[in-house]
Amino acid sequence: MMIPSENYTYPEVRQAVGSVLMHKYAEGYPGKRYYQGNSIVDQIELACQEEALKTFSLSPETWGVNVQSHSGAPANLAVYNALLNPGDKIMAMYLPDGGHLSHGWEYKGKKLTLVSKIYNIGFYHVDPKSQVFDYDKILAQAKTFRPKLLISGGTAYPRQINHAKMGKIANSVGAFYLADVSHEAGLVAAGLNQSPFKYSDVVTMTTHKTLRGPRGALIFGRTLLIDQINSSIFPGMQGGPHMHTVAAIAITLQKAQTSQFKKYARQIISNAKTLASELKKSDFEIVSGGTDKHLILVDLRNKNTNGWFVALALEFAGIIVNKNTIPNDTGSPYYPSGLRLGTPAITARGMGEAEMKSIAKWFNQVVRHLGPGQIPTDPRERTKLLKAFKTKVFKDKFLANINQEVVALCKNFPIL
Repeated sequence: MMIPSENYTYPEVRQAVGSVLMHKYAEGYPGKRYYQGNSIVDQIELACQEEALKTFSLSPETWGVNVQSHSGAPANLAVYNALLNPGDKIMAMYLPDGGHLSHGWEYKGKKLTLVSKIYNIGFYHVDPKSQVFDYDKILAQAKTFRPKLLISGGTAYPRQINHAKMGKIANSVGAFYLADVSHEAGLVAAGLNQSPFKYSDVVTMTTHKTLRGPRGALIFGRTLLIDQINSSIFPGMQGGPHMHTVAAIAITLQKAQTSQFKKYARQIISNAKTLASELKKSDFEIVSGGTDKHLILVDLRNKNTNGWFVALALEFAGIIVNKNTIPNDTGSPYYPSGLRLGTPAITARGMGEAEMKSIAKWFNQVVRHLGPGQIPTDPRERTKLLKAFKTKVFKDKFLANINQEVVALCKNFPIL
């Protein structure tokens, strides 16, 4: 399992998610519920809030946190609903460069997401050559576009974000700064990626990626904003919180404060750097030249192939990654030129640098075995080719043999 947004959580977290707490409705907030019988639930939610602030070394006098949002996209939408009016301007990272759908997306003139239909979205890009941010260009764009909300973060940006510069850009145009650290939240908690809290107005994160928790989300807001955010979640956008998830998040946050978690987070990054280095030895192009995080973005164009082909073949070989757009992609979102690889889940199983070298070897063998492959532009030809490719892959003995090797490796690192 090498999709960067997936991870294996703890047995205690799974127990909490499967507990009797799933049966309780708890509309409202601690001490202000609309249903009776929530005295224990109140204690759980308050404990979760306390652990969230502790995990990121935040003072309750400066920051508040909402732990009720069901997932990342609803958490971001709740922030927009709290701080903006319909038609207000949002400036966010361009999706094919590594941004996220929940920050707004339009494709070929169509407003595809609810956010893009409600708000006026302007996108900033990575530098075409370095494939990282040019903050001076983002500043210049912000001064022209004049957003009310500036968002950082995304789903496939492998480098650290300079939150000090992003916060300064937002301040210079009178905008709120929202740092979405869903992917790197665990690395921030461990002190390995820059913390956004000093420079931001709001911070959102999911709890199931590098934090190793259940599917859920946290919204941190400055004390002047947290009441608006709370009202946006309930009654603005959702009813009862999933209290079994809130309890599981509280356990996750306690775990994230331990020395064992910090060691785990360091290994995530070490594994990602090793994997990137090994792939470069086989002449794979790594977007931005490497990684500071848990994820790697591979540009397959120099191999004259496509992410759709390679991702499917790797899946049959037992290695789960996802096809992904890359900066300046010549492919489409569904047939992109890149692959996204992550190390959180395999690190949770106990794998280290030696295993990364094996994975890089298999990755290279699969791509070499497949050879060149391009997606036809004609729909009928494309359907015919893809159907034939799937049939061929599922009968491929070479890939089946790699699958056996992958299974043998994974048996040495059981899921706890």
